[in-house]
Amino acid sequence: MTAAPSDTVAESLAAWSIVPTVERLRPDLPGLSARYRAAHPYPHIILDDFLPAGIADAMAASFPSPTDARVWNQLPTDDQRGKSSLRHESVLPVSIRRLIHELNSFTMVEFLEELSGISGLISDPQLVGGGIHQTRRGGKLSVHIDYSHHPRYHLFRRMNLILYLTPDWEEGYGGHFELWDTKGTACLARVLPKFNRCVVFTTSAISYHGQPEPLTCPDSVQRNSVALYYYTNETAPLPDDETHATVFKSRPGERAPLATRLVRAASSGWFQDVMPPVVYRTLRRVWNRQR
Repeated sequence: MTAAPSDTVAESLAAWSIVPTVERLRPDLPGLSARYRAAHPYPHIILDDFLPAGIADAMAASFPSPTDARVWNQLPTDDQRGKSSLRHESVLPVSIRRLIHELNSFTMVEFLEELSGISGLISDPQLVGGGIHQTRRGGKLSVHIDYSHHPRYHLFRRMNLILYLTPDWEEGYGGHFELWDTKGTACLARVLPKFNRCVVFTTSAISYHGQPEPLTCPDSVQRNSVALYYYTNETAPLPDDETHATVFKSRPGERAPLATRLVRAASSGWFQDVMPPVVYRTLRRVWNRQR
């Protein structure tokens, strides 16, 4: 953990907004947009030094302790081993809550629309699946595609934004964000979760990604990030192959534990008709806690 923000930084936080960051990036937006749309294996971009240095330091210092069980939701399955999440505003640190509000603002949404070419983006005040994440030594996130629709608003999920906030993260700790091919069978790109690095990418039925290698950081260090998701309101029905739950996959040569395979099957819904309702509902509840 970094030191608590000074009074000067705290005063800056009170007046901080995402506008200067967007305005700093705006002159380069045509080039950034071209890079984003042409990126492989699916549209994405890496934006380093995303926040002003003092603001990024203050956000990192605000992360709750990994031992604070009152705020963290421990994700329950092996596909998200060692990972915790927090999305409820009542317990989010004030500075991080401010950051999330700014990342959900019209200023940021408009920037993402111009970056991606996706119009009509909608941010999510519920932070379903998002908010802040923390992964401990040995933790991982299996390769997956994200759920296609917001469970309450029924909006179509289109973009992810992840901001890494662990100072002095070292290459040897691992934790790389991996982008996989369209079938989830081969890793095509790896991104180190460097401090104050922002990764933005388009989500779809083929945008396989994850952090499948267990972390090798010291016990005193955690992989901290802020995650935001953006949606569109599709008026026309989507093809069946674009409507899906979160789909986790094992890497070639891996075999998931039986419990993990059962939860994956429950999330897909394919054996709902052949399983006792009480068992199916239990597995669905476990899966829903992952989102």
